[in-house]
Amino acid sequence: MEIFCDKKMAVNLQSTSIAILTVLVFGTISFSFHFIWPFFEHNSMVLAQTDDSLESSPSPFLLSTLVEQGSPYLGSLSAPIILIDFSDFQCHLCARYVKNTEPLINDTYIKTGKVVLVFKHLPNRGFDSMGAHLAAQCANEQGKFWQFYKLLYENQQGIDSGWVNEENLKKFASQIPGLEMGRFHSCFDNQTYNEIIDNDVKLANSQGFFDTPSFIILNNINSSDPEIIRGAQPFPAFQSVIEKKLDELKK
Repeated sequence: MEIFCDKKMAVNLQSTSIAILTVLVFGTISFSFHFIWPFFEHNSMVLAQTDDSLESSPSPFLLSTLVEQGSPYLGSLSAPIILIDFSDFQCHLCARYVKNTEPLINDTYIKTGKVVLVFKHLPNRGFDSMGAHLAAQCANEQGKFWQFYKLLYENQQGIDSGWVNEENLKKFASQIPGLEMGRFHSCFDNQTYNEIIDNDVKLANSQGFFDTPSFIILNNINSSDPEIIRGAQPFPAFQSVIEKKLDELKK
């Protein structure tokens, strides 16, 4: 009888212990949920706001932004399509595009007010490339970028062969009618536009552009749905994308 009572007592004690433990466990979970959940809920809202702010951040390819950055452009700022060219003056493929494809784009779309061409610096073909881009941006300061641009591609030679050393760059500049040489020399010698060119390189790399030439084509209404063309593609490759975007804007 005594043994039976001990066993019964043991069972009762064990049941009581389990009940107490269960209450403690569920109480702890309830307490934790009550006080910790608001923390997670708050963080979820913060993350959502962060995502929304990223989605609503302005495009780096808004034409007004590009112009404010000092990017050279050719054509009407009200053109419906933007063509952005990331190139290096020592790049042989870039020269091929400039000589064979760009004149057709210019005649068909830029001169007719349908496309505005924007140039972005991507000097990555050699040690002398940076100097050529600094000089070109200094020419842009006086509204002579495209004349200097044309001279460089027409006279392009081997990469880092000395053809765009300091002396030759100043000679090219002297061939441009109306370019004030004293102002040009000051701008070039002081590397005035070094930061602008560095920022162009960072922008190019952020888009995965490491080779030249690389192009982005997008509409000028809201800079949405950009399309990429890589390399010195023939005119029909550009024509296809531009015509598609013009058709989209009509709808």
